[in-house]
Amino acid sequence: MTAVTQTMPAAAAPLRKTPKGTFDIVFRNASFLAALFVLVLLAGIMLSMVVGGWPAFREFGFGFITSSVWDTQNDQYGAWPAIVGTLSTALIALVIGVPLSLGIAVYLTQLAPPWFKQPVATAIELLAAVPSIIYGMWGLFVFVPLFAAYVQVPLSNIVEGLPLVGTVLYSRSPSGLGIFTAGIILAFMIIPFIASITRDMLEQIPSVLRESAYGIGATTWEVVRHVLVPQAGVSIIGAVMLGLGRALGETMAVTFVVGNANRLSASILDPGSTIASRIANEFNEALGLQLNALIALGCILFFVTFVVLVIARILVSRVKTY
Repeated sequence: MTAVTQTMPAAAAPLRKTPKGTFDIVFRNASFLAALFVLVLLAGIMLSMVVGGWPAFREFGFGFITSSVWDTQNDQYGAWPAIVGTLSTALIALVIGVPLSLGIAVYLTQLAPPWFKQPVATAIELLAAVPSIIYGMWGLFVFVPLFAAYVQVPLSNIVEGLPLVGTVLYSRSPSGLGIFTAGIILAFMIIPFIASITRDMLEQIPSVLRESAYGIGATTWEVVRHVLVPQAGVSIIGAVMLGLGRALGETMAVTFVVGNANRLSASILDPGSTIASRIANEFNEALGLQLNALIALGCILFFVTFVVLVIARILVSRVKTY
C-alpha cells in the first residue's frame, strides 16, 4: 500500500493568478494612445480645413458649390466644375476598372494555369507600387497622343451631328486631354488595388464550397456567381470603395491628363478639372480669398470622401444581413 501511494503523482498545485505587471499596463496605455491619436489627427485635419475654408463659405455661401465662375482677378470662385469633374472621373474609373479587376481576380483564382498565375500576380503588385506621377507622365506622353489620334478624331467624325451621342462623345478640340482620359488613367491606377484584394479574398474561401458546387454540376460561371461572389461580397465592396477613395483624391496623374479647364462641357472627351487638380495647380501661388477657396475645395472633397465611406458601411451591413 505504501509503495502504491509513493508511485502516485502528487496533485497539481492550484494555479495562482499573477497580478498585472507593469508591461501590461504600459501596453494597454500605449494602445489606447495610438487609437486616440487617430481621432485627434482626424479632428485636427477637419478643424483646420473648416477654419481655412470658412472665409470662402462665408463670402459666397451655398453659391460657392453651385457656381461655375473661377475668376482670380475679381476674387469670384465657384466649385461646381471641379466637383463634377471629380465625380465624373471617379465614376468612369469605376465603370472601367471594377469589371477588369473582378475578371483578373476570378481568372487568377479559378482559371489560370500555375505557370501563368504567379507572373500575373507579381505584375499586379508591381503596378500597385508605381507612383502616381509615373502614371501621369505615361498618360501625357504616350496614352494621350494615341488616344487623340486613334479614338477622339475618328469618334468625333462618326458622332458629329447625332442627337445625344454626338453631344456626349463629340470633342471640339481632340487633343487627347479630358475627363474621359483622366478616368481611364484612374482606372489603370485602381485596378491593381481592387484586383489584388479581391484575389486574396477569393483564395481564402474554403475549397469545399467550390468543390461541392462543381460536384452538383455547376459551371465555372455559376460557381463564381452563386458561391464565390456572395461569400466575398463584403470584401469586394471594401476593395471597390478603396479604389474609389484613391480615384477621388488622386492629384498628380489627373493633373497631367485632365486638361485643367475651368468649364463644364456635355462631352466627356473635352478638358475639365477636378478638385485635386485645381488645388495642385493654384495652391502654390494662392493668396487671400483664393487660398481660402482652395481650402474650401479641400473641405468639399473631404465631405465627399466621408459620404462614400458612409455608403460603403451601409452596403457592407446590408451584405452581412443577407
